[in-house]
Amino acid sequence: MAYTLPPEWYPQDAILLTWPPLESDWSSMLERIEATFEALVRAISAYQRVVLVLDSQARADAVRTRLTTLGARIENCLFHVAPADDTWARDHGPITRLNEGAPELLDYRFTGWGGKFAAERDNALTRALEHCWSVPVIDHQLRILEGGAIESNGQGVVLVTTSCLLNENRGSVSRADWEAHMRAQWGTEHVLWLEHGHLEGDDTDSHIDTLARFCAEDVIAYVHCDDPSDPHFDALALMEAELKAFRTPEGHPYTLVPLPWPRAAFDPDDGHRLPATYANFLITNQEVLVPIYQDPADLMALNVLQSLFPERRIVPVDCTSVIRQHGSLHCLTMQLPKGTLGPLDHH
Repeated sequence: MAYTLPPEWYPQDAILLTWPPLESDWSSMLERIEATFEALVRAISAYQRVVLVLDSQARADAVRTRLTTLGARIENCLFHVAPADDTWARDHGPITRLNEGAPELLDYRFTGWGGKFAAERDNALTRALEHCWSVPVIDHQLRILEGGAIESNGQGVVLVTTSCLLNENRGSVSRADWEAHMRAQWGTEHVLWLEHGHLEGDDTDSHIDTLARFCAEDVIAYVHCDDPSDPHFDALALMEAELKAFRTPEGHPYTLVPLPWPRAAFDPDDGHRLPATYANFLITNQEVLVPIYQDPADLMALNVLQSLFPERRIVPVDCTSVIRQHGSLHCLTMQLPKGTLGPLDHH
């Protein structure tokens, strides 16, 4: 069997979204976060399907009505009712591998980023949605892994951080054990381990999708801090040096593209710093959805990503509400590669 882990730009059937549950950390700002979700669905449904998970049928009906009013392409929206703890589909959603080109869904264990938050209902979602999938779901519940922790270039190279994957709160799995698992289960030939880089306010122990992202087989966009007075400056400079030292399997350096650094954003209630990052963008079939923060650097970030994805529309999505719960746009979404779902009328 020849396994590969497709890159995000591989053709997609849909994007998975878990709508904010009524009873969750979002309760005090539900209207604001729902507006962000509505913007996401409007943008994505114009071109491809969106799988929406909601916590009750009444909620699903209300959201369907609201999205219709807002002009979403409702025929591209698939509604499913299942209980969830939170909204972070990137981390509780299935990870897709290709087996001789045919998709299979891998169901890893989600523990709320190493036991920080309740996650049992989120962890059960991939199985709860089994009627959605037209492909096998393969149980990997013995291993803790979140989708935001891995970046694949689709050609056997995976980019990760040691602070997440080797963390004792994820089971203290060794580097050698991870590399053996990736080789056996994903066909990974080359693992790039970043040992530096973090964002204050991040609950994930430095998910790679907050720091550095593949934009093509040999192109990496990464967070670059240009403010020497910022507490992140030293760690991100060390991360940049690591990225510069990485080599492709053929021995060439990667093309590295720095992403701008937004101003520090703080929680209005208690003042702690929030993890604003432009690396948390989402690639879909025809668009790149980019988090923005009502910041002077927003436009520069949009322009950088347009230069990296000239064939896709760049769609800004205001994520000032999302970072209040310590994630951003990519964290809310999980792509479902082509062949994952049944035909268009499969609800």
